[in-house]
Order: sequence, then C-alpha cells, then structure tokens
Amino acid sequence: MTAPISESLLWEEHLPGGNHWSGRLRRGTALRLTDLQGGANVSALFFNAEQPLERYNMPDTLKSQHTAYLTAGYVCQSDMGRVLCSITADSLGWHDTWCGVSDAAMVTSRYGEKNYQQHRNAMHRNGRDNLLIELAKWGLGPRDLVPCVNFFSKVVPDDTGALRHVPGHSVAGSHVDLRFEMDTLVVLSSAPHPLDANPVYAPSDVRLSAYRAAPVAADDACRTRCAQNGRAFTNTERYGGVAA
Repeated sequence: MTAPISESLLWEEHLPGGNHWSGRLRRGTALRLTDLQGGANVSALFFNAEQPLERYNMPDTLKSQHTAYLTAGYVCQSDMGRVLCSITADSLGWHDTWCGVSDAAMVTSRYGEKNYQQHRNAMHRNGRDNLLIELAKWGLGPRDLVPCVNFFSKVVPDDTGALRHVPGHSVAGSHVDLRFEMDTLVVLSSAPHPLDANPVYAPSDVRLSAYRAAPVAADDACRTRCAQNGRAFTNTERYGGVAA
C-alpha cells in the first residue's frame, strides 16, 4: 500500500481528460498521477529544467534497466546518463514506453472532428498538439518532441509482432508516483493513447498531487535496481553539487 501524502502535500491540480499541463518539479519533490475515472493515458516528457537540451532518453532508459516498460523501481534517465525522476510507487505494474502520441489526423480519423469554434472545451484534442502547446510555453518546439512515457497504458505484442493496447488496464484510483532527482520540466498530455481502440473519444481526468519526497537512501530500490542506475544517481548527485 502506498503511504498517504497528506502531511507532505504541496499542491494539487485537476487535469481534465484530453488536456495538457506543464510545470517545474524541483529535486526532492514528487508527483503522484491518479486516474480518476479509469482508462486514463498521460503522455509525459521530462527535461532538465536548467538546460532543456538534456531530456528523457527512451532507448537509454530501457536498455540500461533491461526492460521494455516502466513501473516502480525503475528510473527515467536523461541523454546525459543522469536520473530525471524515479518511479517510487505504482499500482499498475506496466506503463507504455514505445508508442508515442496521437496526432490531429489520427484523432479526426478515429473519432471525427470537433473543433473549438463549435464545441469549445468538448473539442477533440490530440497528444502531439497538446505537448507542442506546453513546450512552446518554455521556448521549446517540434524538434523537442522525443519518445514519451504513456503512464496508465499497457501495450503488448500479439503473435505476429503487432502492438495491441490493453483495454481496462487502469481503473479509477490507479496511481503512479514520480520522485524528481534533479530540477525537471514536466510536460503532460491526457489525450487518448494512439492505439486505444475505443471508438468514443472519452479520455479520463487525472489528478496531479505534488509532495515532499523522503531523502534517497543508500539502499533505495530505484538506485540499487542495477549497476547502471547506481552510476546514474552518482552522475546526478555530482551534477547537483552533492558529494557522491
């Protein structure tokens, strides 16, 4: 069972389904994402807040930890061999790292078109445009769209090797906790997963809860998962001016 965070809570925010958010999370804080209705998908990008040319690197993250998906005990590594954030708690056990985000053509083809002029907040949004809107707020753009993490989504290959989205993987109340090991720019989209076969555009709302994280112990599960994680933590601590 995940420990309550009420005593260390810093702030909470509601992210409506299909929408977008970005913000800076400082070293030593954590962010809990909670699926409020079931079936959520949160596409996430992570950048060094001080130097956003350093960002989440999907290939390095996966190969160094010998995995194809993320869950508790794993970290999100940057392209400089440092840890941006660690997954300290997870009620699901599987978060997609392969599939990226939807775009406008994909959403229109699958769900039909609903634009702001006619439908206002009920418009159909897509993951790519959501992320670009938030990136622009920080002086970033299309070249900064790298492979993301799709929290709450599970994707598996079938017998032919084709990828399939697993419906019903996340239920209402599912959550994942991210502890930030360096000051990190977090960019989120709650648009549907690109392989979600639901014919109805119905993305779930998500609650964001930021809280103070406990100090990282020497035997921390994320740090000790593998030798490469230990080196990445050391790199991060040296970068932040912490003796290691």
